[in-house]
Amino acid sequence: MQHTTLNSSYLLGGTSEAMDYKIGDKVVYPNHGVGVIEQINYGVLNGRTERYYMIRVVVSGLRVMVPQSNAATVGLRSVIRSTDTSKVLGFLEKGKLNSHHDWKHRFKENSERMRTGSLLEVAVVLKSLVSLSRSKPLSFREKKMLERAKYLLVSEMATARNLTSENAEGLVVKSLAKAKLQFPQMQETLES
Repeated sequence: MQHTTLNSSYLLGGTSEAMDYKIGDKVVYPNHGVGVIEQINYGVLNGRTERYYMIRVVVSGLRVMVPQSNAATVGLRSVIRSTDTSKVLGFLEKGKLNSHHDWKHRFKENSERMRTGSLLEVAVVLKSLVSLSRSKPLSFREKKMLERAKYLLVSEMATARNLTSENAEGLVVKSLAKAKLQFPQMQETLES
């Protein structure tokens, strides 16, 4: 991606090493947020024994079963390191944006970014939608996407830095403020 100055594969999609998590490890399940490996089970898939991670998404309580061999494909990754959160906040402050003016293309591009599971890609979506909201009202779907991006960014930032969600959100708000951006006021309340 040419429009970002960050080049870390860790931020752009997680670690490339084999997915070998332990019970209690905190992981990120793309588009759902931070989860905890609660169990590791074994079962047979396509005639061979397969290891499965049983993950509980922290905020929603959603339980997901991911085969270890499919973990990288679905984008499962470790929570970013605390030191790497500074790079994401730095992008919110100074990163350049390059988004489509056409709503359909922009929404498709942002949806693809959200599915990557990369915290940096989520930050790109968040910043582009906040920036767009300055010039025109966001559509209902874009408001929902902004709320989702904010939730994913704040929850992982809080986990990585061992902060409350409120303190992590404060860091995001301050970084956006340095770029002269602020979250739009949402007209209707979006319930979790």
